[in-house]
Amino acid sequence: MMMMVMWWLTVVAGVASAAVKEYNWEVGYKFWRPDCKEGTVMAINGEFPGPTIRTNAGDIVVVHLTNKLTTEGVVIHWHGIRQYGTPWADGAAGVTQCAISPGETFTYKFTVDKAGTYFYHGHYGMQRSAGLYGSIIVDVAEGEREPLRYDGEFNLLLSDWWHQSIHSQELGLSSNPLRWIGEPQSILINGRGQFNCSLAAHSSKEQMNRCTFEKGDQCAPQILHVEPNKTYRIRIASTTALASLNLAVQGHKLVVVEADGNYVTPFAADDLDVYFGESYSVLLTTNQDPSRNYWISVGVRGRKPNTPPALTLLNYRNVPAADLPSSPPPETPRWNDYDRSKSFSKKILSAMGTPPPPKKSDRRLILLNTQNQIDGFTKWAINNVSLSVPVTPYLGSIKHGLKGAFDPKSPPKNFPADYDITKPPANPNTMPGNGIYTFPMNITVDVILQNANALNPNVSEIHPWHLHGHDFWILGFGEGKFRPGVDEMAFNLKNPPLRNTAVLYPYGWTALRYVTDNPGVWFFHCHIEPHLHMGMGVVFAEGVNRLGKVPPEALGCGLTGKMFMNRNR
Repeated sequence: MMMMVMWWLTVVAGVASAAVKEYNWEVGYKFWRPDCKEGTVMAINGEFPGPTIRTNAGDIVVVHLTNKLTTEGVVIHWHGIRQYGTPWADGAAGVTQCAISPGETFTYKFTVDKAGTYFYHGHYGMQRSAGLYGSIIVDVAEGEREPLRYDGEFNLLLSDWWHQSIHSQELGLSSNPLRWIGEPQSILINGRGQFNCSLAAHSSKEQMNRCTFEKGDQCAPQILHVEPNKTYRIRIASTTALASLNLAVQGHKLVVVEADGNYVTPFAADDLDVYFGESYSVLLTTNQDPSRNYWISVGVRGRKPNTPPALTLLNYRNVPAADLPSSPPPETPRWNDYDRSKSFSKKILSAMGTPPPPKKSDRRLILLNTQNQIDGFTKWAINNVSLSVPVTPYLGSIKHGLKGAFDPKSPPKNFPADYDITKPPANPNTMPGNGIYTFPMNITVDVILQNANALNPNVSEIHPWHLHGHDFWILGFGEGKFRPGVDEMAFNLKNPPLRNTAVLYPYGWTALRYVTDNPGVWFFHCHIEPHLHMGMGVVFAEGVNRLGKVPPEALGCGLTGKMFMNRNR
């Protein structure tokens, strides 16, 4: 199968001029049945998930986004799109723009600079959990040649789903004592799942009711129809709010070829761990018995799996899609088998031709991830600061030199050397803050993410960290506390993967390196929705003085809003 992966990075010269892809979107709530139980979703133009954007590298995307919500603002983040020259279009409320008020329209305009598999999602409150997301597929530029060979393509957008509203979830997370949101009721594949029933009821251990669907049912699974002896590219992205996932196709190997919009050295796997915010492409060859169908299973990893796996079918076209496999779906690996997860992560290496990282860094941050309290309210903190994003977006306040918009002091760049990461914090109290890390342009920064014990003994959670505005190299993972001067000796400087999301494993560390080559203000945060809501993030700024005019419509709130109003009097 590996021989079927035609791998090269040479492209055909003579790229055509960029095209403009323009969209008019309206965001509003809609009744929907994502898992066969009716609730409300955030839909775009009445669609859930939102419309897929398909474009070519180098194209300009223009989205006129109108907020049809009646009582809340909205923004959309274009996850993995680096926004060179357009940081105000990044879609991070309080960081790069104001939330779009009800009834108003904001225009996002940006260039998609490289091919790959991406997605977009709400980035205000917990609107991603309400279903505000969709896929972005960027093909190679016109005139270039795709370095992968395949006969067909599928797109799988994975998410988790609660029956409790996001407003109730947000209130619970902000209450004293904490009211935890609990595990999701369902896992969705392309917005479709099944609650209280199973496609595989008669062959599964749970012995749930067999699902029945009516024509056009919103929760009916989307089946992947394939021809025998073909190779298919399956694009996979996870916009889950809480659940780490594992995807397997019964009886078929998966060859991993792309991660977060970057080609990787191909390797074969029986299944694929997909963490929150990650995207992949895998190649699947239909070389199994063409007289039967096969399960596609997506189960929970990293948390006790109180949510049933999502299922759909790989359907060989000469077999009726109604013929379900006689054998059970693939079993999801044990939820806390972290050694298995780390082994998978370490197999992801950059493809030949990917630029290597700089050999040395100019700055280093060591960011300790802890669970803490503020006046009895449960929070997450980084170096004992729980992020509270200000009303005035950082981009506007820095660009216009506004005083008092945020704390001008940098947060701590390290944590005390005697901190015991294996135990709950000796002093559980933390402090809110909105200071940021500011770097000069074109320097190399190392970020060491350090995990620790949470408030309860013997608990350390997985955290997926996503950086806006940049890709970074993942230099390595390690157990226990990071040892400066020792652990960097084992950094992979030869072929580390370029990613925009990295996993921090329990009681361990993850080392990242990136170059400050993109003027703007960029969010760096845990991609677990409740954790970010509870303060688990930091903000980086670089070269804001190099930016031209920031569109005033991005800054019409807080101190920048008052500034623009005073100018127009």
